[in-house]
Amino acid sequence: MIQQLLTVEIEQHVEAMFQESGIQRPADLKILTEHPAHPEHGDYSSNIAMLLAKILRKSPLQIAGELQSRMEQNGLVQGLFRKSAAVAPGFLNFYINWDVWANGEYQAPIKRVTPSPKSKVLVEHTSINPNKAAHVGHLRNSCIGDSLSRMLAHAGYEVEVHNYIDDLGNQLADTVVGILHTQTEGSFPRFGDFCWETYAKVNQAYKAQPELVEQRSVVLHAIESGTSNLAWMGALVAERIVREQLDEMKQFGISYDVLVWESSIVRAGFWDTTFELLSKTEMFHKVTEGKLAGCWVLKNLDEGGETPADNQDFQGDKVLVRSNGILTYTAKDIAYHLWKFGLLQNDFVYKKWEDGLWSTAAQGSKKAIGHADMVINVIDYRQQYPQEMVKLALDVLGYEQQASQLKHVSYGVVSLSPDTAAGLGLDTTERKSSYAMSGRQGIGIKVADLLDRMEKVIDAKRSRKAGISSISIAAASIRYYLLKYQLQTEVIFDLEQATEVTGNTGVYLLYAYARANRILDKAKKDDRLQTVEVRFNGNLLEDQEYQLLRHIAYWPETLENATTQLAPSLICHYAFELASLFNHFYSACPVLKGSEESITHRLWITQTVKATLHEALELLGMPTPKRL
Repeated sequence: MIQQLLTVEIEQHVEAMFQESGIQRPADLKILTEHPAHPEHGDYSSNIAMLLAKILRKSPLQIAGELQSRMEQNGLVQGLFRKSAAVAPGFLNFYINWDVWANGEYQAPIKRVTPSPKSKVLVEHTSINPNKAAHVGHLRNSCIGDSLSRMLAHAGYEVEVHNYIDDLGNQLADTVVGILHTQTEGSFPRFGDFCWETYAKVNQAYKAQPELVEQRSVVLHAIESGTSNLAWMGALVAERIVREQLDEMKQFGISYDVLVWESSIVRAGFWDTTFELLSKTEMFHKVTEGKLAGCWVLKNLDEGGETPADNQDFQGDKVLVRSNGILTYTAKDIAYHLWKFGLLQNDFVYKKWEDGLWSTAAQGSKKAIGHADMVINVIDYRQQYPQEMVKLALDVLGYEQQASQLKHVSYGVVSLSPDTAAGLGLDTTERKSSYAMSGRQGIGIKVADLLDRMEKVIDAKRSRKAGISSISIAAASIRYYLLKYQLQTEVIFDLEQATEVTGNTGVYLLYAYARANRILDKAKKDDRLQTVEVRFNGNLLEDQEYQLLRHIAYWPETLENATTQLAPSLICHYAFELASLFNHFYSACPVLKGSEESITHRLWITQTVKATLHEALELLGMPTPKRL
């Protein structure tokens, strides 16, 4: 990777300068290289000379010139750069030697790099309540988690993907209560759609019939005990919903290795073991007075165990066992994470759900699942505090290494634009910038409905139906729409905007990839090119070609940054710019016209674009079609 090679060499020369001067290097000094905005400033640039000026008591330009001289004498980073320049006020700019770059191993596709020997990563994502159809907010979670799993696997990690199923929660209980005590009429294409309406109806019924709320407790108790008619009904509802949700996710190329049911955690005795471990620490105790009397609470190290009296959510997250003996979600999550890291003697048994997918079960066989070195949880920002409590529990129990390897990929929720909200019948007279989806009110965009609508949009705009299906293009477009935003951004979902096929869209990327394929296919059929070697020629490089190659050269470090930062949006931004630059190149530089030398040169560029875009699309979970 060019940037890494460049940074390492600058580091070596800077270290030598400190040793020669007898001045101690500051511990916080970091050497960074960047991509200049303007090509005239080089393909890479460093401001290290300006950082060193006060320390070495020399002018920045003098230091930059000295570094330039040292690097030129050393072969200017293995010949990868044709020149460097020290410019005021002290930048050191580097210009790639494109012939060397093209003939080396620095262009895409990059090679996988195996991390440390301990390199198993457990990624948990999706985790939708099994009580109704999934909506577009759930899909954002799944798309993020799936792309992260692909990126980590590409980087050489062993990746195991889990989908946590909360089959003991209030939401499932509410749906069961709704089925038993409300009436939902109509024809529904799927059970999840029926449950969507039923869940909304029972929440309305709770307001009109407060006594009905007691039925929720009855159902909760039944499904937790797991032995009654109600328990079987809850299990059947959950299983049917999960099967439909998994089928929906398959449409988007999303899959899992393991389904972990919350009931399995309880019945496998994970909490009993965890309680025993926590009880040996000073940070876990039973409250004897006040509002939390009778509760078992995990103290917060940063606060000395004091709980703010005015923050009920904060209190609830710290309480692990309520005074009535009921476990909080956080308690079960702590036990689950101890298992994830292989820190419990208890274990699940598994049954086969379908090919390639295992599920925890009451009876089954042992499998080599879990025992991760790193755990990544994809959960929206509202779950930040519970995630911190899990990490705190690991620290309290002395598992500092595991706590440091627990990563919460937090992201902004999906809400509805005013136009989309109005289209769903919401009251938008308050003129808010966005409106929250609400399962309790039956308000939201279901995944299946969005996919169906997008497929119709795609189908209507396709002049030819060659290549992949309209539904595959639709799924890719929706996936890209949900991935292109930075993680912390709240996605204000607009139905019209989400179904666009021009501009920064998944469809635009697919067309660029298909175009590169079409050019290369035509070249294979061209009699003039049957015996000609496709090769790069730096002497023929025009501006559009240079801009394109410059961007391709940045792909390995872009991918590394995206993987390190767990940020799929970086790949989206990169892929869109690559597609845009390729289309500009295609318009300005006819690939299959001109001299043989020019044609083979541009075919090489087209091949390289295709390889790079192919890799990016696969990591984003999008198809790589030969034709559209």
